[in-house]
Amino acid sequence: MHEAYVRLIGDSQPDYRNRAHFLHIAARIMRRILIDHARIHKAEKRGGGQLTCALGDWMEPPIESSPAVIAVDDSLQTLERIHPDKAKLIEMRFFGGMTAEESAEVLGVPVERVRAELRIAQAWLRRDLDHRK
Repeated sequence: MHEAYVRLIGDSQPDYRNRAHFLHIAARIMRRILIDHARIHKAEKRGGGQLTCALGDWMEPPIESSPAVIAVDDSLQTLERIHPDKAKLIEMRFFGGMTAEESAEVLGVPVERVRAELRIAQAWLRRDLDHRK
């Protein structure tokens, strides 16, 4: 995770508003690192392979499968165009490990709304990933 640290601090000391803001930025950077790594790994293989990934496989622990990481990122990019806040919640939860309370603090919304929106976003991603198989 040295790469994440370097991207977080850059050439200067960033001005993070609070711990939740830091975690949000860290989640975005971790997403980029994982996607970059997955795309490089996929490019090294011939044929790419077939995606076999259920949403439940990636919502809790980090995933290792390059095609699955890329599929999640592709779905997230689609979700970002349709519902940017829902995509941000998935990113904070999956890539940053942020709690609903931390996400609510970053977004300035009630925690109940975060939980409800996250459930909707997870269902949307589950359906989108199923259609990508």
